[in-house]
Amino acid sequence: MGDIWDQEGMKIPEHVAIILDGNGRWAKKKRMPRNYGHAQGSKTVEKICEEAYHMGVKYLTVYAFSTENWTRPQEEVDALMKLLRSYMKDCLKTTSKNNMRVRVLGDVPKLSEDIKTSIIELERVSAGNTGLNFQIALNYGGRDEIIRGIKKLAVDYKADKISLEDINEDVFKNYLDTRGIPDPDLLIRTSGEQRISNFLLWQLAYTEFYFTDTLWPDFNKEELRKAFEYYNSRKRRFGAL
Repeated sequence: MGDIWDQEGMKIPEHVAIILDGNGRWAKKKRMPRNYGHAQGSKTVEKICEEAYHMGVKYLTVYAFSTENWTRPQEEVDALMKLLRSYMKDCLKTTSKNNMRVRVLGDVPKLSEDIKTSIIELERVSAGNTGLNFQIALNYGGRDEIIRGIKKLAVDYKADKISLEDINEDVFKNYLDTRGIPDPDLLIRTSGEQRISNFLLWQLAYTEFYFTDTLWPDFNKEELRKAFEYYNSRKRRFGAL
C-alpha cells in the first residue's frame, strides 16, 4: 500500500476501490426506470476515472456486477448486460486516448461469448498503457474468487509445481484475480450502505473504509475529495495493535 502527495499536501491513496451503489434509487427519485440510473452510473464511472487519475490515483477498482446480481429481475439483468456491451465498446475507444490499462476481475469464463471476446480485446489493447490502472469487477464475488484461487493452487500442487511448505500469503495472492495489483488503500461505498457485499474479501484486510449517502450517479470530484480528506484523517495501522 502506498500514498502520493498532491500539491496541497494531501495524501492521495495509490489504490481506490469503489462499490457503485444507488443507481436504482437515483432513478426512482427522478421517476425514471432503474436502467436509466445504471446508464447514468456508467457515465459517472468514466468521469471518476479521469478525476481520480488527475488527482494522483494509480489504481481504481470498481464493483460493476456481482455474482449475486444474476438473481435480479431478468429484465434488469438483460439491460445491464446490454449496457456492459456498449460500455466495453466505448472503453476500447478511450483506453488509448486516456492511456488507461483495463483489467477485468471475476469469473469471466461464465459470461457470454461476445462479452468475453470484448474483455480479451480490451485487456490486450490496453496492456501497454501506463496511465490509470482500471479494474472492473464483473461477475465477481470475493468468496468465489478465493475458491477459484484455491482450485488453481490445488491443480499446481497436484502437478508438483508447488509444495505445502511453499504456500503462504504472498504465494496465494498470485492465484487471485488481483495478482500484480496492490491492495486497496481506500474503499468507498456510495448510497449510505455500510457493508462490503462480498467485494475483495482478501484484499481489504487493512483498507480504510469510507461510506457516503451520495448516490453513485451524483458522485463527483468534490465527493471524491471528501473521501480523500477522510482518508487523510485516519492513522493507518497494520497488523495487531
